[in-house]
Amino acid sequence: MRWTTTPLLRWIALLLLCAAYLQGGLQKAFDFPAAIAEMNHFGLSPAVPMAIAVIVLELGAAAMILTGRLRWLGALALAGFTLMATFVALRFWQMPVGQERFMAANSFFEHLGLVGGFLLVAWLDLKERAHV
Repeated sequence: MRWTTTPLLRWIALLLLCAAYLQGGLQKAFDFPAAIAEMNHFGLSPAVPMAIAVIVLELGAAAMILTGRLRWLGALALAGFTLMATFVALRFWQMPVGQERFMAANSFFEHLGLVGGFLLVAWLDLKERAHV
């Protein structure tokens, strides 16, 4: 077995893909007033249930991916969440031309890359399950 196909390397890659969701979910859980403020900032209401749902989604789906238990479902959940959140939080096309718009556009497309990564995880997991 080559080092590039080891289960440890695969798990580290999945951990890196999930890192922002683990950090975000934990940060929201430990600073719940800030999580509510974030929901309010983006116009999401009711803020308290939305904050709880985001925390559960971020941590739960990341755990599914990292443990391999319904990995495909966790990956699809984070792909959908990321796509929706990207269109809510990074509407660069509505910003005036300048540094802020440039940075928002870069972040927007980086988030689309995350969506693609999660879709690949789901596809590969379903493909593996079909061959078992």
